[in-house]
Amino acid sequence: MKLLAFETATEACSVAVWIDGEARERFEIAPRRHAELALPWAEAMLAEAGIARSQLDAIAVGRGPGAFTGVRLAIAIAQGIALALDKPVVPVSTLAALAMQAQGERILAAIDARMGEVYAAAFRRESGEVLTMSQETVGAPDSVRLPGDEAGWQGVGTGFAAADGVLHQRLQLRLDSVDAAALPHAADVARLAALAFARGEGVAPERLEPAYLRDNVALTLEQQKALRAGRA
Repeated sequence: MKLLAFETATEACSVAVWIDGEARERFEIAPRRHAELALPWAEAMLAEAGIARSQLDAIAVGRGPGAFTGVRLAIAIAQGIALALDKPVVPVSTLAALAMQAQGERILAAIDARMGEVYAAAFRRESGEVLTMSQETVGAPDSVRLPGDEAGWQGVGTGFAAADGVLHQRLQLRLDSVDAAALPHAADVARLAALAFARGEGVAPERLEPAYLRDNVALTLEQQKALRAGRA
């Protein structure tokens, strides 16, 4: 199986090529440079691997949640390549890709959503992948809930450092470890996509949808301030 994967939903930009169970990746924390880097990296990595675009089985993409411009870029790139090649797309949750970095069976992945909010979801590790235990949400860090009442959770992602670490502080009795600097990688998008593709979960590129979570992702700064004031 051969996949090309993109993940640009956060300040990190990454592209990966998956070739028969092995992932090769380029990753860089590059705010506002995703559009500049993603496609040239993809072309270079395919050339280095000796893979023609036509040999790809599918295009994998981190479909969010995350920064609006980053998610939109990844979706547009994946759709464009897939349409040109007449190949399916495999969408992968950015939070699930992030959760792949944590150890342990129960994982809470959280990404700083700015505006004093976090994107978050709970996962359990099973058979080499992570499966959702809760819906993906966006909201204040103190609104995030863990399923059940067990301890032994692993926290991963920048959401644990957001808003002065409120999420970490509130859940610390149930968390065994926290990596608040972790960012999602395209290699993990590719790993999850390979499993999903093998199950027949690829979709036609025109059916690919981003996960923004926020009702209005195009609010101006003034509208955002007004919205926050209204919630206070």
